[in-house]
Amino acid sequence: MRSPAGGWVLPVVVGVVAWWLGQHVPVIGAPVLGIVFGLFIGQFAGQPAAWERGTQFNANRVLQASIVLLGAGMSLGQIAEIGGAGLPVMLGTIVVAVASGLLLIRVLRIDRETGILVTYGTTICGASAIVTMSQVIKARATAIAVSVAVIVLYNVLAALAFPALGLSFGFTPETFGLWAGTAVNDTSSVVAAATSFDAQLIATGAVVGPVAASAYAVVVKLTRTLMLIPLAVFQQWFGNRSLPEGERGTAVWWRMVPGFLVLFLLAAALRTVGAIPDAAGPWLKTAAHLGTTIAMSAVGMSSSLRAIRAAGWRPLALGGILWALVALTALGLQAATGQLQFLR
Repeated sequence: MRSPAGGWVLPVVVGVVAWWLGQHVPVIGAPVLGIVFGLFIGQFAGQPAAWERGTQFNANRVLQASIVLLGAGMSLGQIAEIGGAGLPVMLGTIVVAVASGLLLIRVLRIDRETGILVTYGTTICGASAIVTMSQVIKARATAIAVSVAVIVLYNVLAALAFPALGLSFGFTPETFGLWAGTAVNDTSSVVAAATSFDAQLIATGAVVGPVAASAYAVVVKLTRTLMLIPLAVFQQWFGNRSLPEGERGTAVWWRMVPGFLVLFLLAAALRTVGAIPDAAGPWLKTAAHLGTTIAMSAVGMSSSLRAIRAAGWRPLALGGILWALVALTALGLQAATGQLQFLR
């Protein structure tokens, strides 16, 4: 259990078991089962340091590979259409989240570095945004750790709660995909929530359209991730205004483009030109679903409830308020733009 192999093997074993159970209990969903089982194991075993390399690989690389597989099931035309349609919702929620976050940092009297990292982690893409912005503002390790702990909490809650909320509201896959892709913090939880929603929706016997919620949510989320580039430039300017030359943070824009995003678009291009046959679609979807479940098992194993408790109530309150604001603003903007649709 405590050897390095545990970090590599256990997420795969837990993920396969959760995926198998998910086929028999689709009302819960395999990714949700994976993260719950992973959380139990992580807290029971105490998260040995020897696991870190393996769990991080499964949580990040396996998830990224699953996203690329989802791209292989879509055309470039679909990606452009989804990304363009969701842009007003994404931009509106970004403005609300950043403005509210900068205000709440003062109201709640939160450490500036921690507040900024939690704000951008909630606004854009979770831990990835935190890592990027920490370089821009030269944040302390403590602020980074606290911010990641806050984001992890709301990632887990989103993966568990969003599918149930989407089903109770009667959202279509497109509506749920846009909502989850905009309102859920981290890419892993976006994919998990949307995949679970798809499985649960199919289990109800509902007739759905050609684009699954998981595919829709991934495109929205990756489009949203690209917003990190202009926001990092903004934060660099905003934070550097009153600092001496030697203390100013820096950000190189091209280093912020995720490599798996490029591969996602390449896979979609191959599908568009027919290099990936339609017959491969079901196999690719199954592999992506299994990979997502394995990744969520690793996320659960590496999530520390102790670190979340140690963060204190102020950063947790900031993350929760911003999360709720983004979720509600997204629904409002979807309604305003005619993209809030319900199953009949």
